[in-house]
Amino acid sequence: MTTGERDLLLEVRGLHATYGQGAVLHGIDFDVPTGGVVTILGSNGAGKTTTLRALSGEVSTRGSILLEGENLAGRSTEAIVRRGVAHVPQGRGTFVNFTVEENLRLGAHLRKDRDGVRADMDRMYEHFPVLGERREQQAGSLSGGEQQMLAVARALMLRPRLLLLDEPSLGLAPMVTRELFAIIGGINREENTTIVVVEQNARLALDLADMAYVLEAGRIVMAGTPEDVRDDEAMASAYLGYAV
Repeated sequence: MTTGERDLLLEVRGLHATYGQGAVLHGIDFDVPTGGVVTILGSNGAGKTTTLRALSGEVSTRGSILLEGENLAGRSTEAIVRRGVAHVPQGRGTFVNFTVEENLRLGAHLRKDRDGVRADMDRMYEHFPVLGERREQQAGSLSGGEQQMLAVARALMLRPRLLLLDEPSLGLAPMVTRELFAIIGGINREENTTIVVVEQNARLALDLADMAYVLEAGRIVMAGTPEDVRDDEAMASAYLGYAV
């Protein structure tokens, strides 16, 4: 089944977002298919992080954000999390004084199924073996890559319908970044987790995604498959560092 034939989990229409008096997003539209991976590319200041924050209810918005037909626009962040949207922000946001296992339990704090939570913790240790080795360590003692893995694992403990990842490679060594993206890709394929990823490493993001949107100054200037972006001379030059 192609991306275009999949059911849509998320439909965003006419999305505007502001910080204080400053407009950041200017009426953007995009779709996220169920079980798909969508990447949002763009230079610093283009509005990528604001887009994820808008989906999470963290900034003022206008427009519609339909999650399986239910409009999340104007809802609180907590209400949006309860509807199955998990957000891993820049900087990871792990609870540094808590252990790895305590962080994972916090990710599942809305769930009541104890057996399911235990099973999912074991599953996270399978996805991220290094976390299983460090389950009793404080999160603050982990390396940057391990903290990023923990942040992703903690978000997955919600069993999200939609996983939002903001610059997961930020500050990580290239080898660690490749490992993390390989794990994220495996989770998408094996568990059909729908993902939206904002990422400066456009090559890795395009390898992971089946649909890409390019933002410039709060507006979408290109939408297409990863191949479309790679084959577009201006996009390839701007984001991949080569001319077609």
